[in-house]
Amino acid sequence: MYTLPKLDEEKVNEEICLFIQDKVSKANCDGIVIGLSGGIDSTVSAYLSVEAIGCENVFGIHMYSSTTPKEDTDHARLMARLLDIRYKEVNIDSISDEFIKMAHRDGKYSDDAVQLADGNLKARIRMCLLYYYANLTNSLVVGTGNKSELYIGYFTKYGDGGCDMEPIGDIYKTQLRSLARAWKIPEEIIVKPPRAGLWPGQTDEDEIGLSYELLDKLLYMAIDKNLDNKTIRDSLNISDDTINLIRNKVINSRHKIEVPESPKVSDFKI
Repeated sequence: MYTLPKLDEEKVNEEICLFIQDKVSKANCDGIVIGLSGGIDSTVSAYLSVEAIGCENVFGIHMYSSTTPKEDTDHARLMARLLDIRYKEVNIDSISDEFIKMAHRDGKYSDDAVQLADGNLKARIRMCLLYYYANLTNSLVVGTGNKSELYIGYFTKYGDGGCDMEPIGDIYKTQLRSLARAWKIPEEIIVKPPRAGLWPGQTDEDEIGLSYELLDKLLYMAIDKNLDNKTIRDSLNISDDTINLIRNKVINSRHKIEVPESPKVSDFKI
């Protein structure tokens, strides 16, 4: 009754392609720039971009660092070849190292805070590079966030969250895996552990604290179906603490997906 619905791969493909075409046309742009990480999200987003506007109008950029698994770089290169898109690689280590050096960080911060700040810095450097090349080529930046990540704020604000559109933003991670198979994405990309490569050994599911399979079911029931904790708890056999953890992530990360607010003062006229 509360099973995550399957999506029609042909209709989804068509709708997303129309969405991308419309965004590019209305912005009067010449193409798309996308960060090609080697993971399933950016791979599918690049595939759909090519489907929408043609391989000659898509520019993939792989921005790697010392913490990027070699497998991810190999997969980014593989997809660039398969999609026949323009492709560039940029090592961002020297940029992040210089930033940290100039920031004069002292020893009063915790190791966890430093790790998070350094990881988010990498994501924001990548965003800056994407927009640099977007300016050079009169292009839009395509985001690669899926519904699971956007709901709980699992992305860097003004980092991988900085983009002009999110083509797969209404697709849960587990749904995306099924669609990727239907669209003939290489299996090795679909099944490898999702990771951002922001620090050694980092994986998405370790950070989130749940598998995507469980997270997606929980989000679908809690948000899409607006079910109470008892119904979710009984259906998924998880604790209230786990359910509330995810509910709080959704609430606390709303600022990441909303336009920055201003106080309403225009009515206070003299």
